[in-house]
Amino acid sequence: MDNLSNEMSRTPSSERKLLNASQNLVYILHAFKVYHKLYKPIPILTKMISRRLFQNSDDADIMQSAIVTLNFDSTPEKESRILSFITPNIKRNVLTQPDQDCSVCFDDQANTKLKKSAKRKPDNNDISLPKRRRHNVDLKTVVNILTENEQLIADGSRTYSLPTIQGKHQDLKSISPQTLADVVEGHYDDTIDSFRIIDCRYPYEFQGGHVRGAENMYLHETILTLLQNPTTEKQVLIFHCEFSSERGPKMLRFLRSKDRELNKENYPALNFPEVYLLDGGYKAFFGEIPQLCDPISYRPLLHSDHSTDLRHFRAKSKSWTAGEKRRYARKSMRF
Repeated sequence: MDNLSNEMSRTPSSERKLLNASQNLVYILHAFKVYHKLYKPIPILTKMISRRLFQNSDDADIMQSAIVTLNFDSTPEKESRILSFITPNIKRNVLTQPDQDCSVCFDDQANTKLKKSAKRKPDNNDISLPKRRRHNVDLKTVVNILTENEQLIADGSRTYSLPTIQGKHQDLKSISPQTLADVVEGHYDDTIDSFRIIDCRYPYEFQGGHVRGAENMYLHETILTLLQNPTTEKQVLIFHCEFSSERGPKMLRFLRSKDRELNKENYPALNFPEVYLLDGGYKAFFGEIPQLCDPISYRPLLHSDHSTDLRHFRAKSKSWTAGEKRRYARKSMRF
């Protein structure tokens, strides 16, 4: 370092800038040795970096001759200057690229690259939608997954908890009376969190006998109250009417359509993604497991003693449906 300072005092001002740059190069080379641990021959590094700093080969040779005799075993006096001089841009543009004309390679450069984290291998047995992207995946992809995998519940998060059978309604998942009996008796408590049985028959039918623990909901407005209550992750709904032929399936589809409408911004999310239809309705259930009915009796829709009740409740349910259709028609005309 003293040799370089003496050389600067004896040189004219035209060459002083060049020597000042060479002094900065000393700090660069020392930083190379200390921080990057490149123990390469100093003249070769000097030649390599000086060619990047100077386009004139003569200037580069002058700077090499001024530096080649310097001692790099001691730390430069202004060590803090090294840290301020070695900026990220200088590291990237000057220090990290080897000279093409030099046979010396930066061995540490290849070793300092970080390895990419290994990607998680997909489970071929997992057919559900990814949880983190369930509500952000492409709509067409979601529809294809739900269509191709009928064992997935309606939001694609998992498979159905209860065994299903081939019912009369191809678009709905049906369960047998025995499966419903197993649910009522708690055989699926370790599989589902809770369940609700929705009996869509008219009140006089319900009072004449219903599945133990069932709720009577024969109006659309009553079905809508289901969406107003918080749900658990694995809550199951089971719909039925007398034969599960008309009223039960209609109410189930109505709930699903309103559930979709409520969660349209988060498709395919649903409040009730796992909903079933009791195959054969209450009549089939009463015929197979009457001991789980309360009271143990069966009152049909067309009971001779309840013709007046039939007209009353049928008119009431139809009046709500007609009002809903009128509101939908006005909404369609408005838009």
